[in-house]
Amino acid sequence: MVRRVAVVGAGASGLAAIKCCLDEGLEPTCFERSEDIGGLWRYTDQAEEGRASIYRTVFTNSCKEMMCYSDFPFPDDHPNYMHNTKLQHYLCKYAERFDLLRHVRFKTLVTKIKKRPDFSVTGQWEVVSQRDGKEETAIFDAVMVCSGHHVYPNLPLTDFPGIQKFKGCYFHSREYKEPEEFRGKKVLVIGLGNSGSDIAVELSAVASQVYLSSRSGSWVMSRVWDNGYPWDMLVVTRFRSWLENILPQALSDWLYVRGMNRFFKHENFGLMPLNRTSRKEPVFNDDLPSRIACGMVVIKPNVKEFRETSVLFQDGTVQDDVDVVIFATGYGYSYPFMEDDSIIKSRDNQVTLYKGILPPQLEKPTMAVIGLVLSLGPIIPTADLQSRWAVKVFQGRWMDMRWAKVYFLLMGSSISQQQQADSKQKLGQHLTTLQTDYVTYMDQLASAIGVKPNMLKLLLTDPRLALEIIFGPCTPYQFRLVGPGKWNGARKAILTQWDRTLR
Repeated sequence: MVRRVAVVGAGASGLAAIKCCLDEGLEPTCFERSEDIGGLWRYTDQAEEGRASIYRTVFTNSCKEMMCYSDFPFPDDHPNYMHNTKLQHYLCKYAERFDLLRHVRFKTLVTKIKKRPDFSVTGQWEVVSQRDGKEETAIFDAVMVCSGHHVYPNLPLTDFPGIQKFKGCYFHSREYKEPEEFRGKKVLVIGLGNSGSDIAVELSAVASQVYLSSRSGSWVMSRVWDNGYPWDMLVVTRFRSWLENILPQALSDWLYVRGMNRFFKHENFGLMPLNRTSRKEPVFNDDLPSRIACGMVVIKPNVKEFRETSVLFQDGTVQDDVDVVIFATGYGYSYPFMEDDSIIKSRDNQVTLYKGILPPQLEKPTMAVIGLVLSLGPIIPTADLQSRWAVKVFQGRWMDMRWAKVYFLLMGSSISQQQQADSKQKLGQHLTTLQTDYVTYMDQLASAIGVKPNMLKLLLTDPRLALEIIFGPCTPYQFRLVGPGKWNGARKAILTQWDRTLR
């Protein structure tokens, strides 16, 4: 019988995990190595070892109605896209509202998680933690890993010949905080992701010149969409997801490319992805196209070779007198506290998890990894629903446990099929089983635990609400309308979500 649950990390995912445990009568203990909650969203002037780091001007890419916890909307007067300090404030208010802080052990580092000798019978884990130099061991019935994937920087220097003889400064974007120290310098940013684009745009205001190097290109989207509304409230809908799934692949791809090029033609700006139909996460940056048009940011292909003070690119062009190189080359998955690293397999920056949550090799499903799924959707409601699903699995309530052993034996086959399906959808070589369609994925989890709204029933009993759910944004409140964890304010929140957006 699962009772005591260890939660690793007190970021947005960890807070969701704590609350979901409390909602089901479990006893969570959260281990947080820093002195405060927030994880990725807690800004510090210096990058701290073992925790995510952001630059001072980070804003959200999802709007407030889409990215809130499903039973805790943002305040009406908050902007649609928020600075990191506002989101950190929201997380603190969430923790205060549901009394979560008393379950968090701050300044406590988890150093080891291993199976108990009788794991095949009990499913229990031994968690070793360290605080003030003192080590403590405790036994837990289940573990929820919420440590995120923006902690361990990917710095592939071996892919860049000559970097050792480069006389300028180079570092990973994790170390970047603000632009002033780069005033008047020539800066090369490597990596056309959200961080690389943000940093390039920000530096273009102070640097003498900024170059942005991309190996494979990327779609660039604006946060502000049709008629000035937030992009995700218009794009992430059940109707669009349904349409995407039923259309022929060729037509779906054509519509996708057409939609991505609606504001500017990517090819003209040197941004066109090599795989035009790839559904990999786009870049959200409202300013990058204009900075390119003004010559403040120059798009370059992949680096072929570094020299002492210059850079040779794949197209044969050479840029002289480069002062600084910033590698915005992403992060790797790593779980150094796992004694058996085969439990959460990470190979070539890929992690294999059933439903993006459960390690399939376990005899007992008592470990969950929360917050790793990649989709064109917000992480907070995803982590919230993942946590609700995981707790049900821990308790054996989501399926007939007589079939549990057979089910988990079949997990490997299911994951293999999912990988093949992902390959067919051309998700790209760096995307894994963790990449998925947001609405489809959320509905799968919601159906399993009985919280997916019944559209046919709603059309008959509450057509106004049904139409908003089908054609409007797939906001998190939809998963609090019915079933376990039902929130009485969900219907009103859905019907007033556009009012809060306009506020």
